[in-house]
Amino acid sequence: MTLTQPTQSEKAKHKVSNASGKTPGTALICGSVAYDSIMVFGDRFKNHLLPDQLHILNVSFFVPQMRREFGGCAGNIAYNLKLLGDQGAPMATVGKDFAAYAEWMKQNGVPMDHVTVIDSEHTAQAFIITDQDDNQITAFHPGAMMLSHQNKVSDAEAVTVGIVAPDGRDGMVQHAEQFAAAKIPFIFDPGQGLPMFGKEDLEKFVSQATWVAVNEYEWQMLQQKTGWTLKDVVTQVDALIVTLGSQGSTIHTRDDAITIPCATPKAVVDPTGCGDAYRAGILHGLLHGLDWQITGQIASLLGAIKIETRGPQNHRFTRAEFAQRLELGFGAGVASRAAL
Repeated sequence: MTLTQPTQSEKAKHKVSNASGKTPGTALICGSVAYDSIMVFGDRFKNHLLPDQLHILNVSFFVPQMRREFGGCAGNIAYNLKLLGDQGAPMATVGKDFAAYAEWMKQNGVPMDHVTVIDSEHTAQAFIITDQDDNQITAFHPGAMMLSHQNKVSDAEAVTVGIVAPDGRDGMVQHAEQFAAAKIPFIFDPGQGLPMFGKEDLEKFVSQATWVAVNEYEWQMLQQKTGWTLKDVVTQVDALIVTLGSQGSTIHTRDDAITIPCATPKAVVDPTGCGDAYRAGILHGLLHGLDWQITGQIASLLGAIKIETRGPQNHRFTRAEFAQRLELGFGAGVASRAAL
């Protein structure tokens, strides 16, 4: 693939501006909505697995502790955006067992206008068993998620910015194409869906996207699959956002690399959904036309707050509380620029 510097006219469609002070539009969040059933095994897997007998594996784990969480990338991002006072609309396909999740979304003010119920399928769900060493055995059933391509970006109105997060393969491909065709700027966030795509797929995604968001491992995989360097990617997009776990994150633009330190959580309880919380912070900054420094700081704090609570959608805060923590973590005067 030949990489060329986009012209100013070509990139004009990528600009998200809220300089007028008007109420920002909607972030359309294309991604999964899923149940996470998490079970705790009170021993160590290694005590029950015989290395020389794995070819006839037949084990049963007694799991007296179990909880069911509301999750999925689109659901998590939309939940976090709502906490920040923004309008994030998940676009997802769910199954006949969606009622409990639907009630949860209703209670938390998350819109369901673009959540489509497929009566013949189950909602996507992960079944996770964790042992005393924090090892995990996970089974994932995609269910209705695999039909996400039945939703169309054109069905949503007043969309200012979008994100293509992990979802059914066809849905991710088609939603990226639809965002690009409608000239709606969007984040490409392949996440755990990245292994589904080859070199040509990834080249097309990046050429269509305005921003790319990955964690450190995914960035290495993206480079391996495409043969691209950092310069190759930032030539095509306005920013490459790489999260680095406890080391914070770096936002790479054509002109600079902006280092965002990791906000300090009050306690490290559960990282599940931390990346989705971070992405909600990025979307908040894009919706309000904030600079990358403050946008990254908001994203970092949102991820830290999530990690303090078990499950991806159980943390809560007021915007005043968030602003206070932003000031404490990143300095006086930061909150006044955060559009909270």
